[in-house]
Amino acid sequence: MNLKMIFKIIAYLLGIECALMLPSLGISYYLHETKAVNAFLISIAITAIIAIVLYLCTRKVQKKRFYAREGLVTTGISWIVISLLGALPFYFSGAIPQYIDAVFETVSGFTTTGSSILLEVESMPKGLLFWRSFTHWVGGMGVLVFLMSIVSLGTKNEGFSLHLLRAESPGPSVGKMVPRIKETAKILYIIYIVLTVLDVCFLMFGGMSLFDATCIAFGTAGTGGFGIKNDSLASYSPYIQYVTTVFMLLFSVNFSIYYLIVLRKWKEAFGDEEFRFFWTVVVVGITLVCINVRPLFATLEETFRHVSFTIATVLSTTGYGTADFDLWPSFSKTILFILMIFGASAGSTGGGIKHIRIILLIKSLRRNIHKSLHPTEVRSVLISGKPIDETILQNTNAYLIAYMIMISLSFLLVSLDGFSFETNLSAIIATFNNIGPGFASVGPTCNFAAFSPFSKFVMIICMLAGRLEIYPMLVLLSSSTWKRAR
Repeated sequence: MNLKMIFKIIAYLLGIECALMLPSLGISYYLHETKAVNAFLISIAITAIIAIVLYLCTRKVQKKRFYAREGLVTTGISWIVISLLGALPFYFSGAIPQYIDAVFETVSGFTTTGSSILLEVESMPKGLLFWRSFTHWVGGMGVLVFLMSIVSLGTKNEGFSLHLLRAESPGPSVGKMVPRIKETAKILYIIYIVLTVLDVCFLMFGGMSLFDATCIAFGTAGTGGFGIKNDSLASYSPYIQYVTTVFMLLFSVNFSIYYLIVLRKWKEAFGDEEFRFFWTVVVVGITLVCINVRPLFATLEETFRHVSFTIATVLSTTGYGTADFDLWPSFSKTILFILMIFGASAGSTGGGIKHIRIILLIKSLRRNIHKSLHPTEVRSVLISGKPIDETILQNTNAYLIAYMIMISLSFLLVSLDGFSFETNLSAIIATFNNIGPGFASVGPTCNFAAFSPFSKFVMIICMLAGRLEIYPMLVLLSSSTWKRAR
């Protein structure tokens, strides 16, 4: 285990985290939020000291023997460390008095979950509100992808960067858009930034202030869902709600599709099987739920607006809200629960199992049934007309098993708090799939404050495991990972 190289990467990452806190510090200073200013200064100082110490201890290390194991460990440790230090402004300012709560809120931000322990959001200093929303944007594309896009680590070893990209990026497989990983990371972030700026512009056109539009766009881009009002987006105009619906869905699409569109490879982009399956699920979901909840709303437009927003926020795992879907009929709630598990597309900023895995599981099951009828026939699983490597299918099955085990174990542990079955299960599904709200006591009008510190710790692990696709967290817990570590 090349621990020195791992800590060198973390040193770079913490330096970036210091820089990322500066805009929030500037906002707090401009608005004379003294407690927030002091909290950010202390937090930046602590983070900078740790970064400098790590860098001085590892500055001469070279990237040798850096394999997939190191990539997974680096990813897992990095997300834990930036969350622990990113929570300091909330804690030192007194906005969130308990450190476990501050870590829960920060992990929920970086993992783009959007589950919150805050009872009153609007009273929080704006500098802290900005930092809270900004963590969504930073975590949406991935902190290590951000690092690779702006920092040269002085290597020509593309395998090194690919291990990091694969460990952090969502989906069963990760490829390169262009030959160099650094350029791939840049392309991803250019697309990400352009879509975010467009979202801000559309929101401001609807009458939002720059601050509100930026915070909401951060939550939308990262598919996180931290709002800056107690009622999320319910009090905003229908125009704002429609714009947010569209962009939540846009950020749920694999970003490689946008790259293909830019290159004018229309057939390849729109012929992508996951892309077509995703939009089919959106249309079918909206149609079924609209029919089911129509009597609850005054007009057809209002029905369509709230349903399409809710389908988008659940499927994209964003977590914004305009209506209390916990009051909807069981049929609609069941559809929403299924979509919570589906999540967004691979290669997007959304959470969940991902649509491509659902497709792979369905096709793999169909092949196994066919094989039982025709044992001698060799048949490949095809996605968009291309055969899928058997290793990817095996990894998908292994992921599903790990997913079910972790969901079950976490659900069992959280049940010690004594809340209802629906509350506990939806809380775990919501945190593990990085959705935000669940049902019952953790529904769209409630929060996670009532859970015990132990349950919050369990859900913190769930949020990290869900965002990082389980394996980096499992690797950290494996004893074989640390054998011969140095």
